[in-house]
Amino acid sequence: MAERRAFAQKISRTVAAEVRKQISGQYGSSPQLLKNLNVGANVSHHSVPLTEAVDPVDFEDYVLMHPPIIDPGPLRDLLEFPPDDIEVIYSPRECRTLVQAVPEESDVDPHVRDCVKTYTEDWAIVNRKYHKLSTGFNPNTLDKQKERQKGLPKQIFESDEIPDTNSYQDDQDDLKRRSVSIDDTPRGSWACSIFDLKNSLPDAVLPNLLDRSPIEEIDQQNEEQRKANRHKELFALYPAPDEDDTIERHSIPEVPREHFGQRLLVKCLSLKFEIEIEPIFASLALYDVREKKKISENFFFDLNSEQIKGMLRPHVPPAAISTLARSAIFSITYPCQDVFLVIKLEKVLQQGDIGECAEPYMIFKESDTTKNKEKLEKLRSQAEQFCLRLGKYRMPFAWTAIHLMNIVNSAGSLERDSTDSEIGAGERKGSWSERRNSGLVGRRSLERTTSGDESCNLSSFRPATLTVTNFFKQEGDRLSDEDLYKFLADMRRPSSVLRRLRPITAQLKIDISPAPENPHYCLTPELLQVKPYPDTRVRPTKDILEFPSRDVYVPYTTYRNLLYVYPQSLNFANRQGSARNITVKVQFMSGEDQNNAMQVIFGKSSCAEFTKESYTAVIYHNRSPDFHEEIKIKLPAYLTDHHHLLFTFYHVSCQQKQNTPLETPVGYTWIPMLQNGRLKTGQFCLPVSLEKPPQSYSVLSPEVPLPGMKWVDNHKGVFNVEVIAVSSVHTQDPYLDKFFALVHALEEHAFPVRIGDLRILENDLENELKNSISALSSAQLEPVVRFLHQLLDKLVLLVVRPPIIAGQIVNMGQPSFEAMTSIVNRLHKNLEANQDQHGRNNLLASYIYYVFRLPSTESNPSSPGPGGCVLGGSMHYATMARSAARLASLSLSRSRSLSNSNPDISGTPTSPDDEVRTIIGSKGLDRSNSWVNAGGPTVPWRSPPRSSTEVMQAMDRSNRMSSHTESTSFLQTLTGRLPTKKLLHEELALQWVVSSGSVRESALHQAWFFFELMVKSMVHHLYFSDKLDTSRKARFPERFMDDIAALVSMIAGDIVTRFQKDIELIERLNVSLAFFLNDLFSVMDRGFVFTLTKTYWKQIPGRSSDLFHGQLAGSKLDNVILVLHQMMRAWSSS
Repeated sequence: MAERRAFAQKISRTVAAEVRKQISGQYGSSPQLLKNLNVGANVSHHSVPLTEAVDPVDFEDYVLMHPPIIDPGPLRDLLEFPPDDIEVIYSPRECRTLVQAVPEESDVDPHVRDCVKTYTEDWAIVNRKYHKLSTGFNPNTLDKQKERQKGLPKQIFESDEIPDTNSYQDDQDDLKRRSVSIDDTPRGSWACSIFDLKNSLPDAVLPNLLDRSPIEEIDQQNEEQRKANRHKELFALYPAPDEDDTIERHSIPEVPREHFGQRLLVKCLSLKFEIEIEPIFASLALYDVREKKKISENFFFDLNSEQIKGMLRPHVPPAAISTLARSAIFSITYPCQDVFLVIKLEKVLQQGDIGECAEPYMIFKESDTTKNKEKLEKLRSQAEQFCLRLGKYRMPFAWTAIHLMNIVNSAGSLERDSTDSEIGAGERKGSWSERRNSGLVGRRSLERTTSGDESCNLSSFRPATLTVTNFFKQEGDRLSDEDLYKFLADMRRPSSVLRRLRPITAQLKIDISPAPENPHYCLTPELLQVKPYPDTRVRPTKDILEFPSRDVYVPYTTYRNLLYVYPQSLNFANRQGSARNITVKVQFMSGEDQNNAMQVIFGKSSCAEFTKESYTAVIYHNRSPDFHEEIKIKLPAYLTDHHHLLFTFYHVSCQQKQNTPLETPVGYTWIPMLQNGRLKTGQFCLPVSLEKPPQSYSVLSPEVPLPGMKWVDNHKGVFNVEVIAVSSVHTQDPYLDKFFALVHALEEHAFPVRIGDLRILENDLENELKNSISALSSAQLEPVVRFLHQLLDKLVLLVVRPPIIAGQIVNMGQPSFEAMTSIVNRLHKNLEANQDQHGRNNLLASYIYYVFRLPSTESNPSSPGPGGCVLGGSMHYATMARSAARLASLSLSRSRSLSNSNPDISGTPTSPDDEVRTIIGSKGLDRSNSWVNAGGPTVPWRSPPRSSTEVMQAMDRSNRMSSHTESTSFLQTLTGRLPTKKLLHEELALQWVVSSGSVRESALHQAWFFFELMVKSMVHHLYFSDKLDTSRKARFPERFMDDIAALVSMIAGDIVTRFQKDIELIERLNVSLAFFLNDLFSVMDRGFVFTLTKTYWKQIPGRSSDLFHGQLAGSKLDNVILVLHQMMRAWSSS
């Protein structure tokens, strides 16, 4: 074989495809990186390997010293990071009503004031002006797609249609018949074609087709025709791209708003009986037979004619427009097949039991009016007399029920856009990985969806008009809810007992339809006008408050403070004397005099809007009556120990006798509204006094045997009543009540504090406050979610403003952080369906994005004086236990932090030497599980001290720090104020690093929450302290940067060690860390963030390269890691 020539020996035999594969594997196919590759030059064998991460340059200094080389112009902005990218905007929150729902009283307690502030203040949003220009921005979301597609005609193409063989055969037969009609001409012949052509319709003539027109004019016409009826976002109608790509995006959480279930509009059109002799009063309510619960408040309506209403004119004041409503909107969060619409009728009290009074309605017919004219006139005369004398009293008359789902199912469904039904209420919940890849997770919010039966859709059925013809006579001894549930369950059986009863014939016409999106002339349950409300003279529609059959986990966003009183039964069988026609007068009292009756009871129908008293219906000649009334009360915002419910029992004389009063009081009882500062609600069985209560009775319970008073049945409980509160200011949870009471006692300096049976003195306040914080984990989940915004705000306040109790600063950072981790983790575990594709709980994400803001920097206006207690701070943004000068030792820094955050280490050492000795010799640092003590890699940003000189410098600085603390305590003792306050992001980072055990585990599981909370706190701090324009290096103290470095290293270590144990946790943790580092690039020293990324890089593939290249390669986790790898390769090549 001939020898190869010299030049041929130098030719590389490597295939070009292999070269491209190698280069793309090393450089990640980045054009910018490939520029730096010198292909033609000889590459030095001593270059840095591409897999080795070098220390990043000091980015901020490098940018200052190497500005972009480009002439000034519009393209310069493409090369520079905009300095004004971040801003904090206050967006006004959307208000449903024309006026804000706020208390009428100006004097309210601190808790109510804070709640109202939370419900009315604007959203505090961190806005990134240029985020829409980045690759992480995707405007084409599923929700926007649905909004754009509303009203678009459905496009049907021939290729999408399935051919119908029957219709095709019919067309062929028709063609054959038409061909046969002309002398049986064969199909396809010339004559047949002429016949078809003559019988076809001509096409429309194109106007001006042959006219000569300038080309410019034709182009302009074509352009106008193209733009005519074009959608304004035509290309945005294209389906959203698949989110399963290399870019992770954070979706903006939904705005917190008031919860509504599926809404149902009910219009009451007419009510007509066979005879019309007296007023009839009606009410509607929803009942769930399965749960045995009333799921809505009552809707009272009046369908009487003006002539009939005139019979009650002496007893009824002029009717308010809000009481004339004949249509209502019901909300059902959990619809099911066992929901009934129950209609109850009442009439004016008259002599005789219910059966006697209902007899004329069952025997007289409208067709017999002429024949029974005299009898009817007599009945009308009697009715007029009873209305004149007993017009303010009612008696039960009749009832009926409508099986709601029968109406919905029989009415049929409306055609709806397929995009509106992509997410079913009963959708199966898959694994976390499936849910995060689906693109649908996070849009199933409890604010907008329900969890009822799949077949019970109340938003798409066709409107139906019903005519109810049969009513059941009300039995006087079967008025309780338990009896009603038995009747309703029996109605669904084929052989119903009710069907065999003789009915009362009537005609009630009602319309049932899905409620419109924005109904006009609507009133809230508090009678506030809902937008739009064009004319105040129009008969309104009432929004009926729902009592959900199960818990609803949605935070309160509006002020609501309502009380519902349900008298149930009374037992006067053992009471001596005449007491048979019994009614109960209910009053809400602010004092003990009758003049203290408050006008806060909602009117029913055709009456005043608010009244001072309400009467229950009377059961004729019954000493132990049952009641079915609902009394709705607007609770005052400020309650005292003298506010109470007063129940007065009367015997009503139905027969008019001389020297006999119309009503005779036969008993009294009451319920104090507050018990040790808490709203008193629930089920009560109260004793009844025969005598009027003595003075100062309102502060005592009727169970207390007051001396000299006579009681029915020897002071036994004879009156059953239930009190329910629907309030966004009263938590009705003992653990939450105690926590809020103690926090507000600190703010108001009100000591001693009485909570329950405890009388807490100032010296005991610290332990009680810490115990109440730790006990928050025992609170019921629903009130925790309902008051989530206030609860988190108070915990944040305790972190950044350590209270001063008895002249000493009490650090609440650690217990508050532990409580936050417990609450966040609890919400994630119990509300798994309410998470987005990254596992973020929507309720918590919306709190951070919209609600959270740094506590006000204004000082407390009232000073408690020396030795007092204060929860608040001055206008300085500084950390109490942190000096401006940084200690040389990171370990010393961490220990000094522990001395102010860890209860295991004294917060004020006796001397600097003792403090340093404690730091060096103590094992208290071990509980932090941080990288400093766990043997993890040191972060190159700072290194621990290695010489005795550095230790002595640290001791000297610690000495100065102790002096600062002593002077601070002295100043605080003199002024009673805390001179500085802490920063939330600094405290969160510190507490996270030093946490251990279950607290650390909970924080890791929900790392995204604390990362996002820290970032927003950092942005708020920079924005309001005017530091966004300062150098990035001077924005944050180095102590805080050390904590962040330790935190990132700790989490990177967890990702490596736990990957094979819990892949779902590590995926969430890794994605959360990636977003956190991404956010830090906008606010911190970018060189420092590059260092954090290098730390991450060195720990992940360096410790488990096989694991990374093997198991991580096929998961979404490697997408985030590969981005960091490319960044490190870019730094290496530079």
